[in-house]
Amino acid sequence: MPLTVAGAGTGLTGGRVAEGGWVISLDRLRRLEIETGYAIAGAGLGLNELQAAAARTHQFYAPDPTEQTASVGGSIATNASGSRSFRFGSTRRHVLGLTVALIDGSITEYERGQEIDFAVAEIPLSPANKNTAGYQLRPRMDWIDLFVGSEGTLGVILEARLRLLPAPDELLSGVIFFRGDDQCLDAVDALRAVPGLRMIEYFDAKSLALLGTRYSEVPGHARAAVLIEQEGMDTEAWDHLAGDDSWFALSDADRERFRQFRHALPEMVNDIMRRRGFLKLGSDYAVPVARSREMLRYYHDRLSDLDYVIFGHIGDAHVHVNILPQSDAEFAAGKDLMLDFAGKAVELGGTVSAEHGLGKRKAHLLALQYTARQIEAMRAVKRRLDPNWLLGRGNLFPPQ
Repeated sequence: MPLTVAGAGTGLTGGRVAEGGWVISLDRLRRLEIETGYAIAGAGLGLNELQAAAARTHQFYAPDPTEQTASVGGSIATNASGSRSFRFGSTRRHVLGLTVALIDGSITEYERGQEIDFAVAEIPLSPANKNTAGYQLRPRMDWIDLFVGSEGTLGVILEARLRLLPAPDELLSGVIFFRGDDQCLDAVDALRAVPGLRMIEYFDAKSLALLGTRYSEVPGHARAAVLIEQEGMDTEAWDHLAGDDSWFALSDADRERFRQFRHALPEMVNDIMRRRGFLKLGSDYAVPVARSREMLRYYHDRLSDLDYVIFGHIGDAHVHVNILPQSDAEFAAGKDLMLDFAGKAVELGGTVSAEHGLGKRKAHLLALQYTARQIEAMRAVKRRLDPNWLLGRGNLFPPQ
């Protein structure tokens, strides 16, 4: 019987939408224990619940996907990351142990450093900072690294032991506005080297115009902006980049206001698309940092005839293009552009999925990044752990 794992329902690629068989909800797997340096969390626990509990012990969980109601299991299945990945990397780096149910019904606990017991081919990784497209195979790899990012196709994650970090005593946040993209990107290049910086989030001109309908204090001249967050209060490295109209936060309340400012944008985009009656067309491509400017310029040049916004994790050269179609013709044109953008990202050495996974909606992109032989190596692992092709049918690969 085919089995599809359902998390919190916050995914963007249709991974939990079943193609027949049974859907397994993990919502009741909500164990939570906070210890010094780690937490034990059930797969159905919300990331917001994990963060709130960790904060009470002056700790935090580094991965921070935009949707904080995502589940622990879902974020592991997609190797999610978020804005703090600039400093702390993706979910994979913070998983210390996993409890996994395999298709034969056995339940196994895996510890970090425990090597797989079968041979696999080595698949070259993109030099982009973030990548969660397909299985990242290498000989003698870690079992945990195999399951993280496998999108419910190899086993059912039941519970995880996750690394917690000490919460910083001081955090400084800021939103810096610029008159154009070139000035903004020059600043981003300078900011990447700032000690303690853990977040660089980008907003393009169209994003700021949309946010300006809700936040009247957005400067009228601004054509780009970055949201930054730094541990400590030393502003010397970026003081000269900030104009008089930039915003700074020293208190928890102000930092929360900036977080809401950042999260308001995807919420507003989703609301627009609900009213228009079309699916949002969103990208999750990343390129090597050295190609960030080239990729962003390509986006803007090709999108000139469509309604769109671009925002996201520019510190990792991973921004999200959101095309907002208003007609069937624009929707078709947007789909063609998204495929074109995926090809361009791969051409520049990047990846077709940096943090959302591919699921069913984007599974066709796997063949843009990997050769047929490399995909067959992934399929061989799938067949070994799920010989009847029952888990997560339709995710990553067509069913066999």
